Amino acid sequence: MDNKSSTRVAKLADTKHTQQKDRQIVLVLQGGGALGAYQAGVYHALHEHGIEPDWIVGTSIGAINASLIAGNPHGNRLEALKEFWTRMAYRPPFGTPAWTGLPDMISYWKTVLRGIPDFFEPNAGAFLGTHVPLGPDAAGFYSTAPLEKTLLELVDFSLVNKCNPRLTVGAAHVRTSEMRYFDSRDGEIGVKHIMASGALPPAFPGVRIDGELYWDGGILSNTPTEVIFDDNPRRNSLIFAVHLWNPMGDEPRTIWEVLNRQKDIQYSSRVASHIARQRQMHNMRHIIRDITKLLPDEIRRTQQVQALAAFGCHTTMHVVRLLAPQLENENHTKDVDFSPSSIRMRWEAGYTKTIRALEQAPWDGDFDPQEGVILHEPRSHVMEAAE
Repeated sequence: MDNKSSTRVAKLADTKHTQQKDRQIVLVLQGGGALGAYQAGVYHALHEHGIEPDWIVGTSIGAINASLIAGNPHGNRLEALKEFWTRMAYRPPFGTPAWTGLPDMISYWKTVLRGIPDFFEPNAGAFLGTHVPLGPDAAGFYSTAPLEKTLLELVDFSLVNKCNPRLTVGAAHVRTSEMRYFDSRDGEIGVKHIMASGALPPAFPGVRIDGELYWDGGILSNTPTEVIFDDNPRRNSLIFAVHLWNPMGDEPRTIWEVLNRQKDIQYSSRVASHIARQRQMHNMRHIIRDITKLLPDEIRRTQQVQALAAFGCHTTMHVVRLLAPQLENENHTKDVDFSPSSIRMRWEAGYTKTIRALEQAPWDGDFDPQEGVILHEPRSHVMEAAE
């Protein structure tokens, strides 16, 4: 090995050691209703392997799961998630043969007509007509008062505000259509912030915080990874981005399939385009950092150069995408499918996918120091067998 190669290897090794030492673990949780059981499975695997997030960013059901983690002591977090999802599960009052398909239909219509006791309940006034003046704080087909009670029973918000882990939840400002991120590092987070992040219209009414009305953050950004890339100060990060909606799919042949594909497209992450943009920006930040290092001290100390250097960055972001699989025969009602079997299968899928990712640990390889953002797609058993 020549001197140039030896220097590059040593630089890579030194960079890897430094990044791992100060690297934060970030968990990003999408919105997706009942699909959020997959996120619980992801956390289950991380927790089992002693990996706890330093920061959780969530939207909608992702904000709810995030609050259950951040609002409980380390030893109680998994049990809090299990308790919440047990309460969400609908169990038919009588046995129905699984092969008939009736359990799914019964679960769906029961959810639509009666709600979920610990989550939401019908708003009687809303069913009198769409022009009935319910008021901004009650304009929804359902009331989420049961969710507020559930969260206050399962989440200790005094722990949330100790910022260990840090919690960020996104909500859409109704009047301005701007995204607002509520961050426990910068201010106090309470139950209303979590409910605002999941106030998806027209099902749920907006939630008022400091006099302003907010809706579900998924309307504007269902996978808010930009919060991490734009954080100040930025830190080296290992980001587990949990995706519930599939960006890829077949061309639909029926209206039923159209409804399913439309939801996937609407709520799926634009992770590929986001990563490409962030990679360009991070590469430029690294170039600015390296250029300013080459300048003489007297020039580097000038106000103009210091302002330029502020745009520089030395961080590396590893993004691990954990994409929920499509269950057999799932359709556009999947986000309200709170049947015990679906919750169990999605939880198990999240657990299994994360275990595979931890076994492969592609983020622990050697990477070019100039690379600022690196996307990892954990391989499945099928992919490995084909290689």
